[in-house]
Amino acid sequence: MSIVNYSLENKVALVTGGSRGIGRAIALTFAENGADVVVSSRKLPDLEQVAEEIKATGRRGVAIASHIAKGEESKNLVDKVKEEFGRIDILVNNAGTNPYMGPLIDAEEWAWDVTMNVNLKGPFLLGQMVARVMLEQGGGNIINIASTAGINPSSLHIYSVTKAAMIMLTRVMAMEWGKDNIRVNTIAPGLIKTRFSEALWKGTPAEERAAIPEDVAGAALYLASDASRFVNGQTIVVSGAGAGGME
Repeated sequence: MSIVNYSLENKVALVTGGSRGIGRAIALTFAENGADVVVSSRKLPDLEQVAEEIKATGRRGVAIASHIAKGEESKNLVDKVKEEFGRIDILVNNAGTNPYMGPLIDAEEWAWDVTMNVNLKGPFLLGQMVARVMLEQGGGNIINIASTAGINPSSLHIYSVTKAAMIMLTRVMAMEWGKDNIRVNTIAPGLIKTRFSEALWKGTPAEERAAIPEDVAGAALYLASDASRFVNGQTIVVSGAGAGGME
């Protein structure tokens, strides 16, 4: 009998950036495989639509508005999930931003601060808060969404730096929390057809070969499930063509 198990039955998942794109695809894939799912982002109306889609799978779906770059809002988010479900088994740090696409030489301080706060500080603080919940319940699973731009430099200069830091944050979290039965891994997508990355692929040759959000969701299901129970501190590249897929 195979011990490989992709079921998320009786699990509670929290997915940030869950209103669209990769976050939405992950949330729905988790629900389709048995998890109750909380989706979070800054705007509630879009989240509520995804929560209804989750409920249509027969699982519990909850939408909570929260800005990941604001620690007090993340604390409120974690408190609400604990109040609603009593536990958090899976965290997907998916929310991200890229407000500036120019060269480093011309980047202003605000662009650096905004990108770092959303893409790195926010996932660190939320991961820390959720890890404390997971310590109390005997373990859990954190998945950080980085990018191939964090492996090889890309045209998204500041964004690349934040995603490289996210990969190292994952490794440090895994090293520190692995002994407490908390696994932490990264997914590094290449070019994915989402509204977030539309400027990079729409109307270009890349439009024909870019992946779709569900391709990332499949990797997330693997990492969230017991099928990857001995995988910790790793980065799974989902680009179809190696680490240069974000160029």
